[in-house]
Amino acid sequence: MKILFVSSFQHYCSIEKPLYDQNAIPLGISYVSSFLKQAGHETRMVVLTPDTPRAVLDDAIRAFQPRLVGFTAIFSEYPFIRDIAAHVKRMHPELYLVAGGPHVSLNPQEGIQDAFDAVCVGEGEHPMLELVEQLEAGRTPSEIANLWIKQGDAVQRNPTRPFLQDLDALPLPDRDMWLEWMDDPDTVPCILLGRGCPYSCTYCCNHKLRTLADGQYVRFRSPENVIQEVEAFAARHPAVKHVYFEVETIGAKPDYAEALCAQLNEFNRKRPAPMTFSVNLRITPNKDFAPFFETLKNAHFTSVNIGLESGSPRIRSEVLNRRYSNEDVLRAVRAARAHGLKVSLYVLEGLPGETWQDFQETVQCTRECVPDFYYLSIFTPYPGTVLYDQCLAMNLIPRDLDMTLERRRPVLNLPGFPPRQIRREYLLFAYKVYKGKWTLPAIARKTLGTWIRSSPSMYAVYKRLMRFPQFRDFRRRVGWQW
Repeated sequence: MKILFVSSFQHYCSIEKPLYDQNAIPLGISYVSSFLKQAGHETRMVVLTPDTPRAVLDDAIRAFQPRLVGFTAIFSEYPFIRDIAAHVKRMHPELYLVAGGPHVSLNPQEGIQDAFDAVCVGEGEHPMLELVEQLEAGRTPSEIANLWIKQGDAVQRNPTRPFLQDLDALPLPDRDMWLEWMDDPDTVPCILLGRGCPYSCTYCCNHKLRTLADGQYVRFRSPENVIQEVEAFAARHPAVKHVYFEVETIGAKPDYAEALCAQLNEFNRKRPAPMTFSVNLRITPNKDFAPFFETLKNAHFTSVNIGLESGSPRIRSEVLNRRYSNEDVLRAVRAARAHGLKVSLYVLEGLPGETWQDFQETVQCTRECVPDFYYLSIFTPYPGTVLYDQCLAMNLIPRDLDMTLERRRPVLNLPGFPPRQIRREYLLFAYKVYKGKWTLPAIARKTLGTWIRSSPSMYAVYKRLMRFPQFRDFRRRVGWQW
């Protein structure tokens, strides 16, 4: 059977090539696609942006002739995907529509009221295959675990199946279906090491996702299975020399990390030049990371991403439920540098309860770390998280939550940190952190990128320029990354 997948990107490269690179691929739907292909079915992807003409999707449906259309969306993209689904149902009422992803998993009662015939709660590989098989057999879909299914005016709310424990049983994710929508395929891929997170940060929905099903929530692929994917990608894209491993923290299972590093060393011994790697690391209190960083360095890791989030101990502990000291972070950064690893920091701004003075502690801590790169985001409350509920209780969320340029513009009106001040600190962050440490042109380039991506008018100009391949080539040549 033919299955058409629809995904959307609010921040995109161009209408024709919305994905900048391999790292932008959403892996959840990629695993579902490869699982269906393994069973003999045919899939195709359509990637839409807010500026994509609806005719692009209509033409794809006419050319591909699918029986089922699958949609995925996070919270900020859901209104757009909901409208697209309504359009498809109106133009093609014979097609069966199903939605999945974290937002629908946590809010199935919302999704099932829209144009979708079914919504998926939790992991989608096995329920999607069962749905396809029932449709292919001419049956009315029914009694499929993980799916809420419309049956006339009623809704069949099926229970969830346990979390899939053997991740190695899944085929490698389908990257091919994204290539026609990607500006530069020969770029750093994101390879998933596992599923689930052992922590309960208040800005994240993991604490709810782990309650959706029975069984172990935090699971890892075997090192051998990971190497299989690295080898497959390297064979398809020999120009790519670096891989980013996606996992909540490589330190969650030290024995696993040791075994993975041993396998990566064995993989690199067979190559004329070693491939390099990067990964996320969660800071834990009073831990000496030096031996661990030595292991990473010996396995050709070149960088680690560390979540500082806030440099205020009060905000980190009382608001974010992240319990480590600034000294713990600084100690880890120094140890990484001592072993030749570059460091990227994740930083949040505009958190509920945060004041301007709190954020100056974040600036100071980041300045002491002098990260090689940072990811600064303005806090945006997502349904399903503890902080979203707290923002509701504190009356901080506006009636019409504007998700335009999400995480790049202030959305909360905090008593101690008003929006205008949040935006000013957002724009000045690179200057305050790197003054006297970076050259002024480097600081200016970083600040210019921050200003463009956080200004609706300037970002609109940037998107128009990105329609031209010459500008996209220029952006790659100068390494203009935000």
